Amino acid sequence: MRGRDVGSFVGEAQKKIAEQVKLPEGYGIEWGGQFENMKRANARPLFVVPMALGLIFALLFFSLKSLRDVFIVATGIPLGAVGGVLALWLRGMPFTVSAAVGFVALSGVAILNGLVLVSFIRQRLDAGSPLESAVREGCLVRLRPVLMTALVAAVGFIPMAVNVGVGGEVQRPLATVVIGGIFTNTLLTLLVLPTLYTTFRRRKR
Repeated sequence: MRGRDVGSFVGEAQKKIAEQVKLPEGYGIEWGGQFENMKRANARPLFVVPMALGLIFALLFFSLKSLRDVFIVATGIPLGAVGGVLALWLRGMPFTVSAAVGFVALSGVAILNGLVLVSFIRQRLDAGSPLESAVREGCLVRLRPVLMTALVAAVGFIPMAVNVGVGGEVQRPLATVVIGGIFTNTLLTLLVLPTLYTTFRRRKR
C-alpha cells in the first residue's frame, strides 16, 4: 500500500480479479480492513458537510441580516471549490474523507474573505458613499486584510501538503484542497464579489 491510497488500490484489485479470477459457485469476496473503514468514513461527510455549511449560512445571516448579502458572500464557496478540485486533479489525488474536510475548512476561509469585504462596503454605504465608490474603496482598503488572511492560511498548510511521512496520505489531500482553493477564492473574490454586489444592489434600488 505504500505510495497508494486505499480506494484506488482496491478498485484496481477488484478490476483485475473480475477479469482474471473465476470464483466457484457460492463463493464471494469481501474487502475489509482499511477499505471497510474508509467506506464507513465516506458516509459521514454526507451528514457533516451539509450541517457545517448550514451553520455557516445561519451565522452569516445573523451577522448580515440580509439574504441577498449572505448569498453574495457565499459565492466564495464555489469560487474556492474550483481551486480545490483543480489542485487535487493536478496532484493526481482522489477525493477522500480528508479532502472533504479540507473543503469544509476552505469554505470557512472563503466566507471570511467575502464577509470582510462586504462588511466594509456596507459601512461605506451607511456613511453615505455612492455605491460604486463604496465598492471600489472596499476593494482597495480591504485588499491587504483579504490577502493576509489567505496567505497565512495557505502557508500554514504547506508542510502538510508536502508531508511524505506517517499520516501524509491523510494530510496531503486536505492541505492541497485548502491551498488550491484559497488561491482561486482570493483572486475571484476580489473580482466577482464586487461585481455581484454592485449588480444586485442596483436592482434593489
